[in-house]
Amino acid sequence: MLKRVDVQSEAAILELLQARSMEIDPGITITVMDILRKVKTNKDAALKAYTKKFDGVSLDQFKVSQKEIDQAYATCDPELISILEEAKANIEFYHEAQKREGYELTKDNGVYMGQRVIPLQRVGIYVPGGRSPYPSTVLMDVIPAKIAGVDEVIMVSPPDKDGNINPVILATAKIAGVDTIYKVGGAQAIAALAYGTESIPQVDKIVGPGNIFVAEAKKLVYGQVDIDMIAGPSEILVIADTGADPAYIAADLMSQAEHDPMASSILIATDETIVKAVEKELAKQVETMPRKDIIEQSFQAYGYALVVDTIAEAIELSNKIAPEHLELMVADAKTYLSQVRNAGSVFLGYYSCESIGDYFGGTNHVLPTNGTARFYSPLGVNSFVKTSSYLYYPKEVLLEEGKKIAKFAKQEELFAHANAVEVRLENEKN
Repeated sequence: MLKRVDVQSEAAILELLQARSMEIDPGITITVMDILRKVKTNKDAALKAYTKKFDGVSLDQFKVSQKEIDQAYATCDPELISILEEAKANIEFYHEAQKREGYELTKDNGVYMGQRVIPLQRVGIYVPGGRSPYPSTVLMDVIPAKIAGVDEVIMVSPPDKDGNINPVILATAKIAGVDTIYKVGGAQAIAALAYGTESIPQVDKIVGPGNIFVAEAKKLVYGQVDIDMIAGPSEILVIADTGADPAYIAADLMSQAEHDPMASSILIATDETIVKAVEKELAKQVETMPRKDIIEQSFQAYGYALVVDTIAEAIELSNKIAPEHLELMVADAKTYLSQVRNAGSVFLGYYSCESIGDYFGGTNHVLPTNGTARFYSPLGVNSFVKTSSYLYYPKEVLLEEGKKIAKFAKQEELFAHANAVEVRLENEKN
């Protein structure tokens, strides 16, 4: 099922993977732009019309009541609630360490300067609807924002035909600490968060996954608000030595392939026998998978296997690919961690499958894809803060250094800048 690739052909792999983020159909962009424009102009009236058109339900109001949230929580499986609570604790444990403080520096002449770390005021979380709820999205997006100190976390999610949001999603929102929830989805929800309506306030940042219309809407409103990232198809790269169990490798490769026919699953092994054993396991295990067709399509298009001589060589190749998920299924995996430069999240050893990180382990599962791990970071506490600098100059220091500052400004032909200094110098002479 995996296409065999010679190491010398690594450039071809990179080209194929990057080709997955093709240009959006212009028709989709036009549709999304029209939705954004109408919601910006007509606000709630446009939201109601689009909710009826796309979700098949007429709503008088979008806000989810506390009664609805409490009822949803009460109907959920108690064991699932317990698991969600424990996952929350793990995610908090990891993200608490990301909190940072500002600083202040003082010079001998009385000048002082510093940086403040300021939480965003209001953040919007988009949670997809559909038959399969994604409570993990709620936990991963909301918890870092709450730890960062965001004043208000708003969640939007499309309603079903009865006008309800999946109870598991509502229960998870309660657990995570979402402040307000609205029944609205699609590009129109992104527009509401970006521009504000009579019912839904404008936010400073929008995070969360969605379909192609949601993704395009986020891209188009970027600049009006911040967004988390432009997400592409899922990816996993497994580096395996002879101690790795082929059944584990096969299972982990399939865990990402089932997301999407465009998902990428790559195995880099140190021995040919590993690849052959994994291929046998894939053929056996895929038959038991409900999403067999998607997995097979994904492997056919973007499933690769390579054999290299050393782990170091495998990591060097992985750094070029910059995968979303990297599994080091090798002995003494942590000793190789310092060699990994480009990866969204790294999973160490034979038992740390990436599924742990997706749900329970504590690290965030909102990760850079399509090679952007070269310059993007996972979602975290720092995603929900901004910094602001400050500077104080005493009069005596300005009088001493003012001519230098003015000359610097004149060098750039910004004479009003120079004047702002010189007028002070002149005034203090009198």
